[in-house]
Amino acid sequence: QVQLVESGGGLVQPGGSLRLSCAASGSIFSINDMGWYRQAPGKERELVAEITRGGSTNYTDSVKGRFTISRDNAKNTIYLQMNSLKPEDTAVYYCNTNLVYTYGSSGYKYVEVWGQGTLVTVSS
Repeated sequence: QVQLVESGGGLVQPGGSLRLSCAASGSIFSINDMGWYRQAPGKERELVAEITRGGSTNYTDSVKGRFTISRDNAKNTIYLQMNSLKPEDTAVYYCNTNLVYTYGSSGYKYVEVWGQGTLVTVSS
């Protein structure tokens, strides 16, 4: 059993900052790319930022220069530092990864995992 647990969402005024965290736990053998997605009311889920195990990053255009994704491989954790927040950043933010976990005495399985989501509301 593996899971992703997010934290750090909340209500913030426009121009403010928030830091999201996502920790992977369970019988993890290896984790590859990890990313943050978001889904605003009435819209499809979209990729916000992603990071490889080696630290290479990719951002959607609307957050470039404002959001920073980072990763602590020792803790199987990623972060999303969000600065200069705008009302249009309001959404549920989800953590995502593909990983290999162990089960039984010698089994391995590859699985895509999503977190439960954390709500970010940007409003005055």
